[in-house]
Amino acid sequence: MPSRPVLLVASSGGHLAQLAALRPWWAGRERAWVTFRTPDAVSLLAGEDVRWAYHPTTRHIGNLVRNSALAVRILAQRRPRVVVSTGAGVALPFFVLARLLRVPTVYIEVYDRIDTPTLTARLCRPFTTLFLAQWDEQLHFMPTAITVGPLL
Repeated sequence: MPSRPVLLVASSGGHLAQLAALRPWWAGRERAWVTFRTPDAVSLLAGEDVRWAYHPTTRHIGNLVRNSALAVRILAQRRPRVVVSTGAGVALPFFVLARLLRVPTVYIEVYDRIDTPTLTARLCRPFTTLFLAQWDEQLHFMPTAITVGPLL
């Protein structure tokens, strides 16, 4: 039986950069990535196991459906040990399906939101096993989170 990877899911740009900053944690683990095919993501993830998601995701029902189908395929094929995300919209279908399959999920709230939770954090909350905050100030809207400090 193939080993079960960590599945790292994030929009490209800053969300992806924050997951990349976790390199000391994920470098020694089998992993797979889901993000958008943008120049920064292609460069950053060269040589990694990457599945390209559909974007834009904000208010785009067609891409939500496509990313949901992608989540079904990836989670069924890879059976990850955990799904980790910093958002944004691409995370939701992966968290919903992972919860249904009893795969643990970890949501890391982004570093630049300290007054209110992101929309993705609010949407993923019911499907999240563990919330991580980058700032103590985020605990007022994520009281069950664990503060891990800034990733960038």
